[in-house]
Amino acid sequence: MEHVGSSVYDNHAFYEQYMARRHREESPNKIIEYPALMSLLGDVRDKTILDLGCGDASLGEALLKQGCEGYVGLDGSQNMIEQAMLKLDGTKGSVVHTSLEDYSYPADTFDRVVSQLALHYIEDLEAIVKNVYETLKPGGEFVFSVLHPVMTASFKSMTGKRADWIVDDYFQSGKRIEPWIGEQVVKYHRTIEEYFLMLQSAGFSIQGLKEGTPQREHFQQEEEFKRRQRIPLFLIMSCIK
Repeated sequence: MEHVGSSVYDNHAFYEQYMARRHREESPNKIIEYPALMSLLGDVRDKTILDLGCGDASLGEALLKQGCEGYVGLDGSQNMIEQAMLKLDGTKGSVVHTSLEDYSYPADTFDRVVSQLALHYIEDLEAIVKNVYETLKPGGEFVFSVLHPVMTASFKSMTGKRADWIVDDYFQSGKRIEPWIGEQVVKYHRTIEEYFLMLQSAGFSIQGLKEGTPQREHFQQEEEFKRRQRIPLFLIMSCIK
């Protein structure tokens, strides 16, 4: 069975395994992607923020602690939304149980739109990018991360702890089916150039780009640090309306 969008997270066994992996100490999300994303996001004090694919709202919790004025998270998974509501209880944060495609993006509302590793699950990403542009205030910023295109490129998939990676079919954009934690998950491959041109076409000016260069101080084990230096896992971009 192929899982589209956030549907896989409502599979209880998958959800439990994912959460354990996502929040482990040396999760690449935690020690590579998150620092890079936050460096591009910058100072969020007094900012209103929309989070696309918020998951359990760990990012929202962090942004609220940093002084953002308001936070709205979107996610299509009921499991994720329930966890996010618990995490944000008593704060200025809220969540909406909806897919990114179905949300009604209010015009000129948010100072920042952020997304962590969700947009490579979206088939019609161009429509989402246009909606993000409309929902940002003038001068607002869009900061997001996706799996790096060298990770999504190949039609051939590998499982387990990788020692080598396949990079192939790079310029053949489109659907990929990835075996992940015992399920078949649908992702969409795009080149770096396609991401850039999509943002530019929507009206954005590109401000920053990172590939999540590993930083030694974030790693407990030298072996893991060296392994993560071999190939980029993430692409992180920031742009302004």
